[in-house]
Amino acid sequence: MNTADLGLPVDVPSTALFTDQYELTMLQAALKAGTAERRSVFEVFTRRLPEGRRYGVVAGTGRVLDAVENFRFDPDVLGFLADREIVDEPTLRWLAGYRFSGDIWGYPEGEVYFPGSPVMRVEGSFAECVLLETVILSILNHDSAIAAAASRMASAAGDRPLIEMGARRTHELAAVAASRAAYVGGFATTSDLAAGFRYGIPTVGTSAHAFTLLHDRERDAFQAQVDSLGRGTTLLVDTYDVAEAVRTAVEVAGPELGAVRIDSGDLLLVAHRVRQQLDELGARDTKIVVTSDLDEYAIASLAAAPVDAYGVGTQLVTGSGHPTCSMVYKLVARAESADPKAPLLPVAKKSTGGKTSVGGRKWAARRLDADGIAEAEVVGTGEVPAELVDQQLLVELVKSGQVVAREPLDASRARHAAAKAGLPLSATQLSRGEAVLPTEYVQGRSGS
Repeated sequence: MNTADLGLPVDVPSTALFTDQYELTMLQAALKAGTAERRSVFEVFTRRLPEGRRYGVVAGTGRVLDAVENFRFDPDVLGFLADREIVDEPTLRWLAGYRFSGDIWGYPEGEVYFPGSPVMRVEGSFAECVLLETVILSILNHDSAIAAAASRMASAAGDRPLIEMGARRTHELAAVAASRAAYVGGFATTSDLAAGFRYGIPTVGTSAHAFTLLHDRERDAFQAQVDSLGRGTTLLVDTYDVAEAVRTAVEVAGPELGAVRIDSGDLLLVAHRVRQQLDELGARDTKIVVTSDLDEYAIASLAAAPVDAYGVGTQLVTGSGHPTCSMVYKLVARAESADPKAPLLPVAKKSTGGKTSVGGRKWAARRLDADGIAEAEVVGTGEVPAELVDQQLLVELVKSGQVVAREPLDASRARHAAAKAGLPLSATQLSRGEAVLPTEYVQGRSGS
């Protein structure tokens, strides 16, 4: 069963209004000026990585494809635009028949990127491409930020699994997208059932402190949970006294107890004490799960602790201090007329203040060293150098308006693991630093 086809509340009938008003006013003016049908190329990129980050992670591509497919101006949407007089009648008629018919290329989901990387390239008429700017940036900026934080946390955790549990710390729909992005970035499971239902991500969860407090005794709470969920469940042991709770937990569940969870205190110290106590009680296979406002630095600090898994919430779903990637969507090439055969001309913003861009329809490739490790991100226009042809990064996502590259989420997750493994070792360092790969530009013709 493809749960993406079930029409859950986390979806919407149309994504057409997930846009800024100026996209529509530009469309109206371009239609009137006769320039709306000029063939155009827009690119998504970021000018810099968030401070201290060594690489970015592409996430949200699959959601972008869904959004493009659902970008339709139905009667209710058109009625809203008409009632508010946002656009004129000719523009409304044009929007009524809107279907994206162009091409989209991009870095495949899970791939890493660097400053200047053309993460996504959208080609078609100016009119049909400009409308997609806001929704594409909304998805990629959010999901890529979460995936980058998740990737850093996964590096810090090593072989220990990570549980995404941030649904209560963000918007209910953002929580589903965050869970998906975290899975791409290396998390193993989620507590959010909507994410599990929508995307097939494995879900986990047992009990909170409220369940313990509900009962007259902690022992009664543990017994009720074990009776219901079995001895392999995870018991929360820090509601009152941790040592007493661990003793009670093993008495109730026996040495077959699946795990205990610690959600407060000095996690390093408490984890060592709990591990020693569990071993002394004969529960040597009982695992220890820690939660409590973890981020990549806290996870790294617990590397020497006898911890088996981490649960992460707030810091993950807020991008661990960087909730956006500052990606932009810029026109980089356009035809000089509406003639389909008119050549593309490179265009670029030239203003000062750090917001300049490089014109021309671009390709991207990753140059490898003799050991197969990435050494540079090469971005260029025109012909791709022969030695880089096999290292190109952009893949076709949409062809003539039809999605051609939809894939299982596990494929994106595996791709990210491989991409990260192909970077220099310093990419996984948590200390602040510059992008682990330089971006080199190769200038040529913009292409037609």
